Parts: sequence; C-alpha cells; structure tokens
Amino acid sequence: MTSVPLGLDTPELRKARGAFFTPTEVCRHLADWAIRTPQDAVLEPSCGEAAFLLAAAERMSSLGPGPGLLHGVDVHPASALAARSILAGTGHPTQIEVADFFTLPPRPTFDAVIGNPPFVRYQEFTGAARSLSRAAALQAGVNLTRLASSWAAFTVHSALFLKPGGRLALVLPAELLSVNYAAEVRRFLIRRFARVRLVLFTERIFPGVQEEVVLLLAEGSGGTNQFELQQVQDVAELRGRTGQGFSRWHPGTDDVKWTSALLPEPARNVMSELTRHPDAATLQAWGKTTLGAVTGNNGYFAMSPEQVVVAGLDPERDLVRLSPPGSRHLRGLSFSDPDWTALGAQGRATWLFRPAEEPSAAGREYIAAGERLGVPTAYKCRIRDPWWRVPLVPSADLLLTCMNADTPRICANQAGVRHLNSVHGIYLAAGLQRLGTDLLPLACLNSFTLLGAETVGRAYGGGLLKIEPREADRLPVPSPSLVESLSAELVSVRPGVERALADGQLLTAVTLVDDVLLGPGLGLTRAEVTTIRSARELLAGRRTARAAPPKPDTLP
Repeated sequence: MTSVPLGLDTPELRKARGAFFTPTEVCRHLADWAIRTPQDAVLEPSCGEAAFLLAAAERMSSLGPGPGLLHGVDVHPASALAARSILAGTGHPTQIEVADFFTLPPRPTFDAVIGNPPFVRYQEFTGAARSLSRAAALQAGVNLTRLASSWAAFTVHSALFLKPGGRLALVLPAELLSVNYAAEVRRFLIRRFARVRLVLFTERIFPGVQEEVVLLLAEGSGGTNQFELQQVQDVAELRGRTGQGFSRWHPGTDDVKWTSALLPEPARNVMSELTRHPDAATLQAWGKTTLGAVTGNNGYFAMSPEQVVVAGLDPERDLVRLSPPGSRHLRGLSFSDPDWTALGAQGRATWLFRPAEEPSAAGREYIAAGERLGVPTAYKCRIRDPWWRVPLVPSADLLLTCMNADTPRICANQAGVRHLNSVHGIYLAAGLQRLGTDLLPLACLNSFTLLGAETVGRAYGGGLLKIEPREADRLPVPSPSLVESLSAELVSVRPGVERALADGQLLTAVTLVDDVLLGPGLGLTRAEVTTIRSARELLAGRRTARAAPPKPDTLP
C-alpha cells in the first residue's frame, strides 16, 4: 500500500485525529459482507489511505463487470492524496473529498458505507469538532452527551448516507456494548436497521492499541428486536466466516447495555433464565444506591488521627467519622468500629474536617491555613458557602466499592461512618435493614452476581471494573425472600467465607455461597453453575487483559 509522503503525516498526528490503520483481513471481511454487486456505490468516511475502498474495489472486481463507485472522505489532505493514488489503478470510478465528514449533508445514495471511524475520546474531542458531530447526530434524532467519543456521531451520521435497505459495516470500539453515552447509538441501530450483526474478538486485533473492537454489520430498514452474534479469537479466524457461526440474542429493552453479547451462548441462556426466576432480583429491590460526598480536596479535608491531634481540632465540633478515601479496607463483609480504629492507628484518614456550625478556635486556624494554601479555589469548594463545609450524605447501611480489580464488594457499615465518592452508599428499604445488613454482603458473593457485575458495569483502562449507582441498581442479586428463607444456611457458611476473604481467596468464598444459593435456592445444576463461573472468568479475563501490554502483531 502506498504511504503518505514523508513529513505530511506522523503517528502522533494520526493518533490525535483518531486514525488507526485497520488489518487488511478486517477490511476485506467487511467489504465482502457489505458489497453485493459490482455496481454498488460505496462510501468510506474518514478514508485515510483508502484501505476499505481498496478492499471494496477487489470485491466488486470479483463479482463481475461494473461500474460501481468508490467514494472517500477525509479531513487530512495528504491522506486524501494518497487515497487517490492508491485507487487510481483499480479501474473503478473514484471520488475522494477533502472535508470534515460532519460538515457534509446526508446523501442517501450509497449501497454500502464501510470503514473504521476515528476514535477520539471526549477529553480531546472538543470545540467546533464536537459541536459539528453533535449537530450531525441530531439530524438522525440522536442526542449525544458531551461525554461521547468521536466514533458515536460518526456511526450515526454514516447511516444517513445509505439508500433504503443499504448496509453499514464499521469497526467500532467495544464501548458500543457498555458505556452509558453509547445508549443513544444502541437505540438508533436497533430502530434504524432490520438486521444487526456483531462480530466480537477474544483477542485484541490492533497492534499497540489496548482498545477492544467489534465489527458492526447492519442492513435493511424498519428496526429489529434481536441481534446476531459471532465470537472469534482473532483476525485469522474471520477467513471464510462472512455469514457463518452467528447466534441470536434478544437484549430485551432498547435501553440496556449489550455487554451480555460477550457471553458464550450457553451462559447467556442460563443468565436469561435466572433473571426471570421469582427468587432473583436486582439491587434496587433492596434499596437505593447513591454517590458519596465530594470534598474538592481530600488531602485537606480527610485527616488522620495524628493530623487531628497536631491541628488541635475538636472531634465534637470540627469533625465527623469517615470511611477513608479508597476502598481497599472494604474487602470483608463488614466495617466495624474496631476496623475504623485500626485504620486510624495505621495513619489512614478516618476523620473528615466538617464543622457543623461554628468551628472551634483550632478549626478556624485550620480554615485559615487552607485559605493560605488556596484550597477554596478548587471548583467544588468555590461553589459552596462556606467553602469549608462539605455537603454530607447520610451514613449508609452498606458501602459498595465502585472501582474494582476483581468484583464489586458490599460491606455492612457497622461503624456508621460517612463515606466519600470513592465508594457508593446503599440505603436499605424499610423492613430490610436488619436482613440486608446481616446477610446481603454475604449473599452477593455468588457467581450469578459476579457475572452480572461484569455485564452491568464497565471496563476501564488498566483492567478495572467500574460500577455507577444507576448500574448498581441493575446488579442481579438474590431476592430478599430467598435470602430470608436461606438465612440459617448462609449464617452457617459465614465463618468460612470470612476466612477465605481474609486470605484473599475470593473464589473460595464464592463457592461456599454458590452451594447455598445457586443450587438449592435458584435451582441451578452443577453444570449450569460451572457455565456461569466460566463466563465470569472469560469476561473478567477480557477486562484485565487490557492492563497487559498488547501482543505483537502476527498478521501476514
């Protein structure tokens, strides 16, 4: 493939505009699926050096005499120049525009739109570029949030260039399946297309890039209530499987995440049956999950006992007891007064500077010291009056970890401490406080809930699993009635679970709870329990693999 002339493009410039070169096998796979006749008109938005258009030309030539049409758009003049040069010898009519794709009015004149939209995260996707993209998506009735990365609007705008019944074949980040800002894109796809296929990879296919991708194959018009899914290991496994090996999946409502699509079909079936079981529930059935308090400067407001003594602060007037920032200390079933005291002795920040009314004299001195340090200039401090009074949330019944290397943990707040936004608070519904405090942290250590966490939460760079309060509401858990009916059995395994957790043996603890809840309680066979355990290992493995360096490229 001809490259852009030296000096006109660099890896740094390509990364800044979200351009990543796609493996040839992927380009051919999408072109082979999307192009049905040698007369097809094909568009590649953000065409770069026309990798997809070149594959389209090969596909049309293999189908017979044309003429078809190869049309490309790219904002980068040097890439457009290279694309023209590359396609000049294909024998197919070619048009390459130098333009920002979002400035082009939709022209529903193409049989197929294929490509790899630029992937620029919202932090860098700002200013006029973001405004243009959101306006383009709005033409399709899709209102993207300011957190949306560039690919989201590109996907929607691309679909508007298709003829009725046309085909959309794109390489997209796996964020499509899980992130909240992509919900509008997911809704758009199932309402716009009659058939939607997703090809999922168990290995990363872009050398040097941690982002997982999916292949979107969408066609027809009128909407659908199901998807077709295909999982392959890598690019090599795509060969010869353009229309083979797909299974069907019904996501239910159009507002749910598609992360369950990553599950092997047997696990999807078991989870589908489980979620309809009368003794299965979601965390929302137990109560309300909320964010913790935001200080604006934890280094100033969260204090160790030693810092309190040095500052001479009055615990009665100046301070409230605090679960220290972070969640490493919330890996057991409960957080007690002795636990809180022990953390303070270790130098952890177990106090929050938060005078309720008039600070003590030492408190006023501490406030003055904060002003000299510029603490009031932080945004969260600047917008409240007085700046030093952190808005508190009530002491929660349970604390839920929100950033996790393994799985979210629920911990009974026996110490009655306040919490910051490094964890969430669960406020149990009336009548469930005793049962929930005593047994919900234990009952949630089961394979059904662990797998559910992988599907309702989202993977972050570094392999962490994050869960927000709205996502936590959908976490599958045992129902209150099931936990009540099996309370004696759960109490009997509690000592073994606590020992396993203390030793860092999460899966040993989960096995003990599974033996109570999943078999006798929810009626799963041993084979079905093994199925969901394996699926949870698969999803957790995909997530944690993102923390490891990508494998070297092995493509020919």
